[in-house]
Amino acid sequence: MPSSNTSCELVRVLVADDNDAMLTRVAAILTPACSVVGAVTDGRAALEAVQTLNPDVIVLDISMPGLTGLEVASRLRTAHCDAAVVFLTVHDEEAFVLAARAAGGIGYVIKRRLGTDLVRAVMDAKAGRSFVSALR
Repeated sequence: MPSSNTSCELVRVLVADDNDAMLTRVAAILTPACSVVGAVTDGRAALEAVQTLNPDVIVLDISMPGLTGLEVASRLRTAHCDAAVVFLTVHDEEAFVLAARAAGGIGYVIKRRLGTDLVRAVMDAKAGRSFVSALR
């Protein structure tokens, strides 16, 4: 039975970022409210993890080695993946927001706003709502 709860306590989240310290920080921010089912450091690993972990939401860094977050999101969209994509990035320019949306992202969080925006973006993504951090 679907919950009307506004928290993301049941949301299964996969996090992909090439910085180990950022993975740890993101998991710490999400863990009280969400279930972080996996953390990977590159785009190829993210694609593999999506298949095995079946997350509800994928938090993707845009700039990763191998496959970028934009490439991962595009491939997931082409494969008709049901997981919502939230981008987590240092890029706070409108052009990146537009590229993220074109790739299939529903959320866009600037890393400097991680503490205030990430949980809300994940909750919104799970509910099918768009979220974009305030840009400069």
